[in-house]
Amino acid sequence: MQGGLGSAGALSHAYVQHPPLRCDIPDIRGLFYDDANKFLIAPTADRILYWKIALCTPSGPPNSDPVNEGPVLSVRFSLDQKAIGIQRSNREVEFRNRETGEACSNKCRADSETMLGFFWTDCPTCDVIIIKTSGLDLLVYERQSNALRLVESKKFNMSWYLYTHESRLLLLASGMQSTLFTGYQFSAGGIVKLPKFEMIMSTCEANNKPVLAATDVHIVTVYGRIYCLQLDRVNMGLNLYRFYRDAVVQQGTLPIYSSRIAVSAVDNIIMVHQIDAKVVILYDVFMDSFTPISAPLPLLVRGLPSNNRQPGQLADHQSAYGGTIYGEGWNFLIPDLICDSENGLLWKLHLDLEAVAASTSDAPSVLELLQRRKSDLSMVKTLSLAIVRTIILERRPITMVAKAMAVILDSYSCLMKMGGSVSGVRRASEQQQSSGQPFEDSSVILLEPPSRTMIRPVVNTESASGVETRPPQSNSGVEHGIASLAAHVDRTSLNTSSNSDDIINTSRGSQTSDATSERPQALGEDRRPLASGTSIQHGPHGAGVAISPIEMFQSVFVLVEDEMMGDPAYLIAVIMEFLRSMSKAGLKAPPKLYVMMTALLAHSNRYAEIALFVSNKILEPSRELAMQLIELGRHHLLTRKLGVDMLRERCLHDDYVAALLHEGYYLEALRYARKYKVITVQPALFLEKAVAMDSVQNLAAVLSFFSEFTPSFKTTLDYSRYRHILSEMI
Repeated sequence: MQGGLGSAGALSHAYVQHPPLRCDIPDIRGLFYDDANKFLIAPTADRILYWKIALCTPSGPPNSDPVNEGPVLSVRFSLDQKAIGIQRSNREVEFRNRETGEACSNKCRADSETMLGFFWTDCPTCDVIIIKTSGLDLLVYERQSNALRLVESKKFNMSWYLYTHESRLLLLASGMQSTLFTGYQFSAGGIVKLPKFEMIMSTCEANNKPVLAATDVHIVTVYGRIYCLQLDRVNMGLNLYRFYRDAVVQQGTLPIYSSRIAVSAVDNIIMVHQIDAKVVILYDVFMDSFTPISAPLPLLVRGLPSNNRQPGQLADHQSAYGGTIYGEGWNFLIPDLICDSENGLLWKLHLDLEAVAASTSDAPSVLELLQRRKSDLSMVKTLSLAIVRTIILERRPITMVAKAMAVILDSYSCLMKMGGSVSGVRRASEQQQSSGQPFEDSSVILLEPPSRTMIRPVVNTESASGVETRPPQSNSGVEHGIASLAAHVDRTSLNTSSNSDDIINTSRGSQTSDATSERPQALGEDRRPLASGTSIQHGPHGAGVAISPIEMFQSVFVLVEDEMMGDPAYLIAVIMEFLRSMSKAGLKAPPKLYVMMTALLAHSNRYAEIALFVSNKILEPSRELAMQLIELGRHHLLTRKLGVDMLRERCLHDDYVAALLHEGYYLEALRYARKYKVITVQPALFLEKAVAMDSVQNLAAVLSFFSEFTPSFKTTLDYSRYRHILSEMI
């Protein structure tokens, strides 16, 4: 291993994609990232070069805009991209109309003031926020007159600030140690002031009071929740704070192994980069767990998906890179970009879900994590199905398999309750999820109050509004029947191997609330939600990830059936647990699954259980199941009768008449056809049966029936032929 790059066989859960965006253009004066517009910006003496950063790493020459000569401390495009803001010094910001080229400036009035930075906002009352050491200036940019109008000034002293467009959250640090914070959220819904709070700084000496730096604090947004991570070098920990509408709550501490760290967020996974150790640790805080989901592993450079990599390709990518992983020039951009200023490169971070799934044997936990992912949806679905197949083939304990299948079905059920469209299954209940607000496709972040008791409610992960939802309705009768009949399976032989609402992104789904003993540090009184329009869809369960019962049948049960036929008892138990989970989730199983179940039971000569399951509606009646029972009835007459009766109960008249005819009850079949007007019967079949019985009376009765029931029958060749046969028999 060299410079943090692993060999071709090295295991890693995170990687950067090769080739990166190359922005090593001569004469540029630094690299800046506009997180609101996703632009990488490189100013020159008289131009602004910029690349649009899409989902995939772009290539090709940059776009450019002419600007006046002068120093550049930061650059941000307006949200409508019709203007550019350029901070020229710590006392001046220049605003340039891109259409006309006209410029205007905003300068500090007092000599004691210093401009710390600025950003554009979609707040209805202002367009630009300028942050000064003396407070905030809220300005409106009037593009037609190319002028700035001051709307409001908020006066207070501060030492530094932190802002991300994704969260719309502005944190202002003050105090002797820069540990006192004031927060604002500027969004399309307006302005919300958060309660003041203090971050905890550990000290190693009584008289030593370290100062908190801006580089030690990180804002991340995962699952729609807004978190702040604060580095504590003395305790070697990363303190995690969660923002509520009227409180800021410290959630816990993540361990670190390096005095220098960086934070990224990829697909709702928090990546903590240990710069000195040159490793990255992954955390999934969805269930408020602060245990890493992986061991500390190196960050790799990859150019192809892991299943297509060839030996030596990683070494080639390292050679082509020519730099050092976690080098001095690396600047981590929220949420998932890395800018290598020394080499003029922009990298995008990725998760290796296959490696994450392979790193643990706890199948239910891995499946839960996979169901919450949004990147590489086809890989998520493929991995999920493969995991379920594997634990069945390995004959893992039934309890583990049941939990794994419940995870899959719960994810799909949540999607259905949200009105999602994944074809191939009917729901037992169309009951919609109880929710305080309608679901919206646009991503909206809400500030909501924490519960005073901090009790953890069970929250549906597909909730659009983050409110607690009642559990899904289940077919209690079916579920009870499955439970009572489960005693027929020998399990011993089968086990062979709070209303705590925070800053929530409504299109990303709801989250399980905290259960924490820590009290809010500050409480406010505004309990109205605040919306901020970030156009990102991020639900925990999506149509591309959710696996329907039909997909489970086709991609799991069908594929494992042949290998399990030697001892079908285990697979029968698995299917029973699957049916139980389906009932709890309010879903109906594919009819072919019941067919498979009866075939497995018959293979084990467990016909009594087939009768029991049919009579108790554990096996849902259907044409497919009825025909299977009739087929199995060749070796067990009672089972055949169950199938024939099922056809009659389901009013499958054509099939029932054919079944009666096959059993030789052709006169009864004729009476049934007359009663229910079954016009699809073939006269020749009944006439052949009557001739085979060598009964003149029966043959005459059949001819008379079809002559009356089907008027056109007399004109057919069958009528003439069997009329002649009847004459000869008389």
